[in-house]
Amino acid sequence: MYTKNLLSIRIIFYLWQNKTKIKQNMATQKIYIKYMLSLRCVLMVKEELKKLDIPFTNVIIGEVEILKYPSDEKMEAFRLSLKNIGLELLDDKKSVLIEKIKNEIHKMIHESESLPKVNFSDFLNEKLGYDYTYLSNIFSEVQAITIQQFIIYHKIEKVKELLLYNELNLTEISYKLDYSSVSHLSNQFKKVTGLTPSFFKQMRELRKKKLANA
Repeated sequence: MYTKNLLSIRIIFYLWQNKTKIKQNMATQKIYIKYMLSLRCVLMVKEELKKLDIPFTNVIIGEVEILKYPSDEKMEAFRLSLKNIGLELLDDKKSVLIEKIKNEIHKMIHESESLPKVNFSDFLNEKLGYDYTYLSNIFSEVQAITIQQFIIYHKIEKVKELLLYNELNLTEISYKLDYSSVSHLSNQFKKVTGLTPSFFKQMRELRKKKLANA
């Protein structure tokens, strides 16, 4: 029970982080930081960026969006300042790998007609050419959630999208997203959102009616 609750809390926190991201029109670059596990870490990283006058648009657990890549001197100073507070700047190769993991998961869930009938670990291993344990360790150290939790988050986002389109019923959605049953889908949906799929849909329909009548 404790493990399940912890999983739900981490996914909800991840969801909250992503909803608070600032949308920017200008181009940004991402850098990744290991061992950021709390909001306190986010605040400390922001403070270090300000001290070094490194312009940034957003900081969430494990990620910093910067407006332009700083000079080598500033990056080295930033690396040392992170080390002093118990954090670690990820090298470019690992940063690119994390982006690839996210992109493959996004394509698999949001751009495919249906999920592949293979383990996610085998899928990522084949796509990226790295041992899954290695991928999982890097991802968890930076994102503070596991790859599996990241996948669950995106599957639930896809369920929401399909529910709102109203083209598929729950049985069809559960098959499309490779859930073992409607019950499995509903239970996971409630753990992440706090709502049942049917209640979520009712709430959105009610909100649409209120907006239409306003």
